[in-house]
This record gives sequence, structure tokens and C-alpha cells, in this order.
Amino acid sequence: MAGAAIAQPAAAPAALAPSAPLGSSVPNATGGDSAERVTVTGRLNTLPPLSGWDTPTRETPVSVNRIGSADIALSGATRLADLVGFDSSLSDAYNATGYIDYLTVRGFVIDNRYNVRRDGLPISGDTAIALENKAAVEVLKGTSGLQAGTSAPGGLVNYAVKRPLTREHAEARLQFSSRQTLMGAADLGGRLGEAGALGWRLNAAAEQLRPELRSADGERRMVAAAAEWRWGTLALLEVEGEWSRREQPTQQAFSLLGERVPTVPDPRLNLNNQAWSLPSVFEGRTGSLRLSHLLWGGWRGVVQAGTQRLRTDDRVAFAYGRFDPVTYDCQPCDRFAADGTFSVWDYRSENERRQTDAIQVELMGRAVMGSLRHDLRLGMMQSSHRIDLQPQAYNLVGVGNVRGTAVLPADAFPYDPNTNRRERSREFFAQDRVQLHEHVTAWLGLRHTAFERRSVRTDGSRATSYDDGLTTPWLALSMRLAPQVMAFASRGEGAESQVVPNRPSQYRNAGQGLPVLKSVQEELGVRGGPASLSGRGLQWQTTLFRITRPTTNLDACANLGISPCTGRLDGHVQHQGLEAGVQWASSPWVLNVQATVLDAQRHGSNVPSQVLRARARWASAAVPGLALQGVISHEGSRYILPDNSQQLPSWTRADAVLSWEAPGSRTQWSLGVDNLTDRRYWREAPYQFGHAYLYPGAVRTLRTAVLIRL
Repeated sequence: MAGAAIAQPAAAPAALAPSAPLGSSVPNATGGDSAERVTVTGRLNTLPPLSGWDTPTRETPVSVNRIGSADIALSGATRLADLVGFDSSLSDAYNATGYIDYLTVRGFVIDNRYNVRRDGLPISGDTAIALENKAAVEVLKGTSGLQAGTSAPGGLVNYAVKRPLTREHAEARLQFSSRQTLMGAADLGGRLGEAGALGWRLNAAAEQLRPELRSADGERRMVAAAAEWRWGTLALLEVEGEWSRREQPTQQAFSLLGERVPTVPDPRLNLNNQAWSLPSVFEGRTGSLRLSHLLWGGWRGVVQAGTQRLRTDDRVAFAYGRFDPVTYDCQPCDRFAADGTFSVWDYRSENERRQTDAIQVELMGRAVMGSLRHDLRLGMMQSSHRIDLQPQAYNLVGVGNVRGTAVLPADAFPYDPNTNRRERSREFFAQDRVQLHEHVTAWLGLRHTAFERRSVRTDGSRATSYDDGLTTPWLALSMRLAPQVMAFASRGEGAESQVVPNRPSQYRNAGQGLPVLKSVQEELGVRGGPASLSGRGLQWQTTLFRITRPTTNLDACANLGISPCTGRLDGHVQHQGLEAGVQWASSPWVLNVQATVLDAQRHGSNVPSQVLRARARWASAAVPGLALQGVISHEGSRYILPDNSQQLPSWTRADAVLSWEAPGSRTQWSLGVDNLTDRRYWREAPYQFGHAYLYPGAVRTLRTAVLIRL
């Protein structure tokens, strides 16, 4: 359980350093790439973790969960949405098969434009991101104004890329799932030159997608490479890049039937099943270059640049409301009709182009001022985002039904203009960790962001521009109550900017920028556990949090069709809750239980009020190398509509994985079952685009995998 254990200062494991080249990770008890990087005095280190503090997460007063590659592979996860079961504060948010991933963190949906990072640099999450070349996926929970400037208050997701290891390695993984889904992946690398100064790593994956969900067959591919070159103990140059492509039809959601929550249908049924339904295509090229250099007095400088190029074809036979094709009125608009019929729209947004570029420069080091020791991080980042779209098709083609039997004509002509966007931002940040006392530490941070935003319709109309700036402070105080117990309190801000939709027919102030929305998070926590990297024994944590976020009337105006409407700030929402977790490891058992209780004080909060995630792993003494892991996920009831008039019941699901690796063998076998009891349940109920959606949980799915170390 990330962040649960309290260890000795980062320099403690210095005995491990001589065997690790610059920039490498010190392995944890389970091996793999999931270990945190540790600072060794006098040695070059790479960037700090997602929290921004060059301190082990278990000692930092920030809530971060790091899901390592070994756990990702064992769970069979291939996309971000597959990882919600690792943390009780995570839940789904419009996670359709064949589409992009969203996460809800502490009750807020993260913004794929601003809340996604790749090795600390911003990228767009509006694409399919492969996991096979990721060492870990890190999730920061809460406001992230210090780490990201402009960002939604729920949290931050960071994809940590696999880098060259300290040794030669080669492994292949094959995974077969129900209904002929077949995936193959390879991971190999090594070191060259004197003292292994040059390191390299290659990753590749290909998957034939044949899920139990009907009308959703597709394929995906990924190729990635990483290299590093070090000069003694002074400098490290790292370069990496990846290419990926996924083609798969999108899953169309169900909805309310009039005023009724329907019985869960066959989860294999996909309402996006017209003969002309084409797959959505997500193709991306992403890469980065990073130079780290050890400077005077133990200080180090890091220059990092990254780029992302995305191309997307977004296509679906889209079910939305029940429209009268003559009057274009709808009854109802935000759900299906009571008889199970709905309007179907041929939606196609072809050749979408997204480009993100960023460069960051920072200095990290230690200074003594009077009797106080300061660990400082200073830096600046400049980034740009560009979205180029084409006119889109969004054409009413007829009436469908929840049985999926309607046969309708296509209408792919792109009548509707789209909106192109440009954005540039400059960010300056400073962080300071001050040792006030042997057992008391103060943590201070500040980030200032200045941004420029422009938009114009693809037909040249409705041009808008918006410039603004925002400052987001963060502070915390931590105290070591006992050798293995730490308490902390923190207060941080996040900031978002919103522009009134550029629709003059509805909004009096169309295209106008609203005042910056400043969200605030207050957090209290206590953590305890063994002071060692082994992770053995009992580890525990409990955290109280409260997030207050301003809101606007823009969603209400759009969803209720209010016209004319003046876009403005309109009150605030508040999410407060308790996160608790415990992990116990003692041969042959490893137990991990997390729970979150959330009180979302707003109408339309379609997030569960209670979430429980429990994982247990048992290693057989009679059969060495044999292990059984069980996973229980429980989510409480949640509301469907903004007025809280409809509610989904709670659900509980069980998964299991049996793995075996004979002593001395270089082959690991695993057999997994998701949804062990074949439970029927509504998995999530996102209310987006002015419509109530219902997604069923997948049917029982079997998978088997073999990992071969060559």
C-alpha cells in the first residue's frame, strides 16, 4: 500500500548504491520496476516522485499511490481504467471499452487535458495509452496546483516510463483471455561500454482484441525504446520514445428507461452495432529527452523536454435521448424513452490532431540558513497545447432500441464545424523542506502559472482569446510521533479556468473567460509501519480530507436548455472523506485492505459513498512458487441524476489469480478469473454531455498468461 510505511532517511540504504548505475532504481522486496528511487549522498539521482519532493513517498505528507509494473501485469491490466481496483479512492468515469480512459479521484473526475503527466511532463490523456512500457502508474490524490498549476482538484496521474536496468535482461509475456483475445509483449535491454555507461531498453506489444463484449473486436500495437548515457558520477543523458495505435469500436452505454432504472441486460450487448459502425482509432507518438548533471555542493540540475503527437478518429453510433425528427424536441432528452427506444446519431470526428510540447528546467539541492536545513527545488516549465480538428458529423439517423435489433442508415457527412484550440503556459515553482526540529518538518511550495488560450471554429467563426495567471500555494507540517509513526497536516490549492461556451444563441457572454476557480484541500493523516525497505510487518495509514471547489452554472444552463443564460460562478461543491488502509505481510500471507468513505455535498454527485478494496496473497509452503491472490471490490450506492432522484444499488465483485513459478525456473504461469461469481451489476453511472449513462460490469472473464525470462 503506497505511502503506508515510514522508513529511515533516504540516505540509509547507501550500501546498495555501488551496484546501481546512475539513475537506476533500488529494487524492493518484490523486485520489478515498482521501487521508489532513493537519494544517495554524492551520487546523481533523477527526478523526484510525482509529489515533487525528493523524499520517499512514505515520508512525504502527500497521498500518492504507486502501482508497479509487476502488479499491473499480474492483474492483466492493459489500460488505466483497469487500475481502479488498486485504490479505494479511485472509481470509474465514463470508461467505455474502445474509448479513452477517465478516472474519478476523491469524487472528482480528473481533466485529461491538464491532470495527466508522463515522467512529470504534461501530456494529453485523450488517447489510448499503453502500459507495457510503463514502470509504474502513480496517482496523486487531491489538489495538484503545486505539481501541475492548472488542474482539476481530484488528483494527478503520472505514467513512469521503463528505463534501462542495471543488468542485461530479456523476457516475453503471452496472455490469452476469453473469446480469443491474445496479447504478446517483449521487454529486453542491457548495458554497453566501459562500466556499462550506455544502457538500452526495448519494449513491444501487440494484442488481438476479441472481448466478450460484442461488436467490439479490434487490435492494438506498441513499440518503445529507451537509452541512457552516463559520464562517471556527474551527468546522465536519457532519451526515450514510443509509438502506439489502437483500433476498436467504442462501447455504447445504456441509460434510464423513462423514470425507471432498468434491470442489468446482457453485458455482452453493445448498442454500437450498426453495420456501418467503424472503430475508433487512437495513434500516438511520444518521446522525451532528459539531462541530469551534478553541480557544486551536491546540487543538481535537470533539463527535460517532451513531445506528444496524437491522431484520432472518434466514431460511434451514438445513443442520446429520444428526439422527434420533425420538431427536434426531445422527450426525454437526458435518457432513453420508457419503452426502451432512443435516438441514434451517426457521430464521426475524423483526423483529430493533438500536439503537446513541454520543457522544464530545475535545480535541486540543500542549503543551511542559520540553524535550519533547507532542501530546495526551484524550476520553470513552458508548455504548449494545440488541437486541430475537422468538421464533424453528428447526424440523426433513426430510432434504436435496448435489444440492439434496429437497422439504420448511415449519414457521415460532416455538417458541423468543430473548434480548434491553442494554449501556451509558463510556470515557475519553488519548494522547500525545512527541518525545524529532529522530529518536525515544514513543507512549503508555490507555483505561478501564466497562460494564453485561443480558439476558433473550423469555419473561421467565433474566434476567442483568453489570458490569465494564477498562483497556487501549498504547505504542510509533519511530525514523527514514534520511530515508525508520522502525523501530518497540509493545505493546498488547485486552480482551473473556464470559458463560457462560444454559443451566442444561448449565452449572453459567449466566449468570455470566467474568474479563476480556486479549489482548496485540507488534509490530516497518520501513517505507521516498519522502518525498512522490506515492507514486512504491519503498515497502516488513515487520512481525513476536505476539498472545496467553486462551481459555475454552465452545466446547468446546458443540461436544462436555459436560454438566454449568463455564464457565471455559482456557489461551490465540497467533498470530504476518510481514507484508511492497512497492509500486513508475514509469510505466507500478504494482506492489503483499503476503504474510503466520501461525503459529496452537491447534487448530481454520481460517485459511490463508500468503497472497499481488499487484496490477499497466499504463498504455498507445500508447493514452492505457487501463490493464490484474491481481490474484493465493493462500491456503495450512487446517484444517477443531478437532482438525486434515481440511485444505483451497491455492488461487490471478486477476482482471483493463481500463479506458479517453480524454484530455479525462468517461467511464471498464471491463471486469472475476473468477476469470479459472474455477478450482474451496473458498474458506473456517469452523467456527461447532459445525459445519464449506465455501464454494466463485464461478465466473468478467464485469462491465462506465461512470462518467460530468457
